[in-house]
Amino acid sequence: MSSMYKHHRYPHIIIQQAVYFKFRFSLSYCDIEELMSIRGVKVYHSTIQRWVFKFSKDIEHNMNTRKRQVTDSWRLDKTYIKVAGKDRYLYRAVDKQGNTVDFLLTKRRMKGSAQKFLNKAIGNNGKPRIINIDKSGANTAGIQTWNKRNMTSKKIKIRRVKYLNNIVEQDHRNIKRRITITTVFKEFESAQRTLAGIEIIHIIRKGQI
Repeated sequence: MSSMYKHHRYPHIIIQQAVYFKFRFSLSYCDIEELMSIRGVKVYHSTIQRWVFKFSKDIEHNMNTRKRQVTDSWRLDKTYIKVAGKDRYLYRAVDKQGNTVDFLLTKRRMKGSAQKFLNKAIGNNGKPRIINIDKSGANTAGIQTWNKRNMTSKKIKIRRVKYLNNIVEQDHRNIKRRITITTVFKEFESAQRTLAGIEIIHIIRKGQI
């Protein structure tokens, strides 16, 4: 991963520390600037913001190569995140043991969004045997479309047992707790990358790496 940080003024350990602070704690970029200053590192909050924006995708990719394999029984659900005052849709899935499968922030709630999430989740984790969902027509259509487009004799089974999704709903709350009233997402891509970092720290704290 160190090659990611070439040509930067600061050593990678400093960059990683600043990015970790943002992903792990409910801190503003100005708060992190102050914390880094206390540690003798003079870095502007705008620089820290650029670090988060630049490195979150690479960190997520690295995490996916190291994350433990999840089970083949998933619970899929979506929750709502405010971005620039508008509702955006955070698709998330955990397996039956509560391990994070994957996540994706989308602008719309529709079949294409659900399928985009499935493509990402299956690409990173392999095809599940069964997915438990709510009554969402978009999620149902997304799974059915995936089954039709992928010529395999073993289709993904769809199950709708409401209480089984309690585990993913509780997991939503753990993520949203990190997004306090002081966290205001002004741009969609910035929200995507910050949420990815929050999810990665959540995965690490679960012991999935």
